[in-house]
Amino acid sequence: MRSVNYACAATSPTPTPAVHTVGLSKVYPGETVAVEDLDLAVRRGEVLGLLGPNGAGKSTTVGMLTTGVRPTGGRAWVAGVDVVAQPAVARQHLGLVPQRNTLDRSLNVRENLIFHGRFFGMRAAAARGAADALLGRVALANVAGKRVDELSGGMAQRLMIARAIMHRPPVLFLDEPTAGLDPQSRIAVHDIVGELNADGLTIVLITHDMQEADQLSHRVAIIDRGRLLALDTPAALKRAVDADTVVTVTADTDPAALAAMMRADVPGVRNARALGDALMLTIRGDHAIFAAVTAAADRHRVVLREVRIDDPTLETVFIHLTGRELRES
Repeated sequence: MRSVNYACAATSPTPTPAVHTVGLSKVYPGETVAVEDLDLAVRRGEVLGLLGPNGAGKSTTVGMLTTGVRPTGGRAWVAGVDVVAQPAVARQHLGLVPQRNTLDRSLNVRENLIFHGRFFGMRAAAARGAADALLGRVALANVAGKRVDELSGGMAQRLMIARAIMHRPPVLFLDEPTAGLDPQSRIAVHDIVGELNADGLTIVLITHDMQEADQLSHRVAIIDRGRLLALDTPAALKRAVDADTVVTVTADTDPAALAAMMRADVPGVRNARALGDALMLTIRGDHAIFAAVTAAADRHRVVLREVRIDDPTLETVFIHLTGRELRES
């Protein structure tokens, strides 16, 4: 199938950055702060991962950028269009795959795409042709005539991605696109994201899955409690932790006491943080880490229940920034 150059698909030139926010904020009734003073610039043609735990403000951010949620402060532009001042124009320049299935159950698979294209001003013949091409691209051509409630979760997600890009927007927002999918369907969605980005589409990927963000994103923005904590490439973020190895230790003693013991006895410990009943050590250098940890425990007569050794991850970065695990809400 012929590739589409999404970077040139908009009818008006798209300046750099593709998505831009200045002081973007949302406060809900009751003084609940969902997003606070968000300054963000998404470069044209990149995949930006917006990473954070449930309730961090990720979906509210997407809601404001895609015109579904009105900001209480700041400004935002998508493809150079002010999303508050010109919401109808902004919607022409963006595609959105929301968390929940919003496919029209009264239409079949192909009709969902055609209707979307017609809604955005495509002529009937052009909409039919684009629908057929996209169904081939997302491997749904063989189910074009099926009702959408007959689709598996992975098929439905691929159809929603196809629908979101039917009008050829230069920017695509994916809100938790693989949540609840089986591993094979996750891989299929990841492959589609990579192919679309290779064609020039700018993608904002909202996720709480650190591995997904690490794998797919050129840069990652870490958000928590409505505030932007860090923004850089996954590799740079992990380097900032200043550790070669992460060790998680669970023992029959207080984590705070265990932390003091490990700092004193294990070479290369950069940081030690209590995480519930466990202890996370970040360690610099090429040491015999397992042997050092177990020897320290033996000297202090501490019984270790579990020792896990990993490379630094984006969750390590999050813990380094916040002192708590990414999966906490």
